[in-house]
Amino acid sequence: MTTSPVAVRRPAGDLVRDIAGQYISELQQGYLADKSAAVAVLAQLRRGAGKLPQDVPELWGMAGTERLYAERELTYNEAVKAEAALFLAVTLYALHQQSHPDQRMHQHGVELGAAVRRLMPPGEIDEPIRRRFVRVGAAGTRQALATRLREIITLLRGESIPLDYALLARQLYLAQHPEGMRQVRQSWGRSFHAYRPANAGADARTDSQPAAEKESQ
Repeated sequence: MTTSPVAVRRPAGDLVRDIAGQYISELQQGYLADKSAAVAVLAQLRRGAGKLPQDVPELWGMAGTERLYAERELTYNEAVKAEAALFLAVTLYALHQQSHPDQRMHQHGVELGAAVRRLMPPGEIDEPIRRRFVRVGAAGTRQALATRLREIITLLRGESIPLDYALLARQLYLAQHPEGMRQVRQSWGRSFHAYRPANAGADARTDSQPAAEKESQ
């Protein structure tokens, strides 16, 4: 007698990562194809950038949150953290993609620390940008983290530097757990210090960044 294989229960952080990556990729594809529905959704989602889902009820049903519950039930604590992480990632992406009709601002493997380093001249540290980055890592609440990330994303948008929003979503979920933000800070700091342009003779803003390591959950 054969038994059917047991379905693998994905950790909530991985669930958030995968849903964010899928949903944002769909929005990005539609936006780059100039599909009116995707353009309209991103325009609305931008209003939530830097805010938490409970503060913008007019965006309920637009951030892909219902997808979190399609696979399995989440505990209350999982749901609160997962909804906040997904909402932040999706709305920040909407802000980041604005005014870039021919460029993908969601790109796999570009971690936040590396993206911030690419804002700076090769071999130099821009102190005002460094301080903004430090403020993100030092955020003590979800609201502070959301607000400070919005400032960084605005800078990345201005320089057309992409970010891996699936990875960011997972990190935002992890950051809401005890000791989680410490792990996220370590990963951001590592990617900031380890970043090197793939071609020393090229502008660092055009170089690709290897996929970032996943944090332990």
